[in-house]
Formats: sequence, structure tokens, C-alpha cells
Amino acid sequence: MNRNPLLPAVFFIFLSSLAPPGQAHHSFAMYDQNELRTLTGRLTRYIPGANHAQLIFQLVDQTGENLNDEQGNPLLWGVETGPATRIAREGVTPDNFPIGSIITVQLNPLRNGKTFGAMPNGVPLINCGMTMPEGGCTTETGTVYLSANN
Repeated sequence: MNRNPLLPAVFFIFLSSLAPPGQAHHSFAMYDQNELRTLTGRLTRYIPGANHAQLIFQLVDQTGENLNDEQGNPLLWGVETGPATRIAREGVTPDNFPIGSIITVQLNPLRNGKTFGAMPNGVPLINCGMTMPEGGCTTETGTVYLSANN
């Protein structure tokens, strides 16, 4: 029997073409989706990204004073949002969120205890400007972005 040595390769390519294409998927398994924390801080960095933007902020108290850990280091947190282009359409831009802005954000924290989290869809991101309003940075005292109504 005289078989073509390319036949197995052609058959494999044919079978591969029938499989659905693989798609990249971002897993949120590293975040505790059963815990929703509300944190207020002063924005120290806005990092736009194609897949997810990040907001880095130093925690503040109800009067707007910076909070520090036991060693006197700033208590920094970060939150991952949606893509920079999407949140920009909703008003979250470096122009509207300059460094020093007081923000309140809800996030699912990392499971490993590090000070970072992911912002779930439909929760508000609140910008209260450069000074803490009386009563804290809330939906009543600040500008709401990415609200549940969007």
C-alpha cells in the first residue's frame, strides 16, 4: 500500500479548522467577589490601559487627612476598572480625575490580602474634587461615575 506521507498532517489541519477559536479571558478568581469594600482616598496615579485602567490612591479619613500604617507609610490602594476608552466615555479621564482628587470607590479586594481590587460592573466611582466635602465623599456630596444606571 502506497500512502501519502502528508495525509496525516492534512487531516490534522482539517480537524483543527473545525475547532472553535480560542479567546483570551481575564479571570477574576484572584478577587474576593463575596466581599465589597468601600474606600475613600486621594488619587496618586491614574494608569490608563487597553484592557483595564487602574486608579492608585492613598486612603484618607472622613476629614480628608491621609492615613498611614503602623510604620508611618502611606496606606496605598489600587483598583482595576474597565478599559480606559470605555470609562473615558463615562467621564473618567485624567482631566476629570487629576492627581490629588478625593475619590470613593467600591471594589472586590484581592484574595491574597494585598491592597488592590477590582471594581465590579455597576458600582459607583465618586469624585469629590480636591477637598473633602463635609460629610465625606459620598454620592450626595460628589460626582458619580460608572453608576448602576449606566
